[in-house]
Amino acid sequence: MPELKIGDAMPDSTLVGKDGSVPLRGKLGKPLVVYFYPKDETYGCTIEACGFRDSYEDFTAAGADVIGVSRDDAASHDAFIGKHKLPFTLLSDPGGKVAAAWGLKSTLGMPPRVTFVFDKDGVVRYRFDSLIRFGKHVDAALEVVKKLKA
Repeated sequence: MPELKIGDAMPDSTLVGKDGSVPLRGKLGKPLVVYFYPKDETYGCTIEACGFRDSYEDFTAAGADVIGVSRDDAASHDAFIGKHKLPFTLLSDPGGKVAAAWGLKSTLGMPPRVTFVFDKDGVVRYRFDSLIRFGKHVDAALEVVKKLKA
């Protein structure tokens, strides 16, 4: 599958939440930040998640929501949310099927760390791909969301 890039529409994608299937396009109507990360409770993923947590009020003030996605199951996500007081939704991508459909590739055997900002209509307005620049995912996504509000 070709990589999802700026200007592309969000593909029909269904992820798994604690209460079952979650069609991602159903979350549109306002800007949406969707970030894929490798694994709950790992060093970089915890830094990244806590960065989104610490800026979450800024995202919501700009009219956006944040969703984190990994291959971990709902029980793992619930523990991660509870331990780090994450105010946003984490969804599961069993087997990395949605990541693959979006053209995201593993690096050095690790699942991808890619952040997307979609406008209210589901068009990609920003994409950032880096396994190691955890903080830039948050800062750059917030900057784009604020521009979408303006």
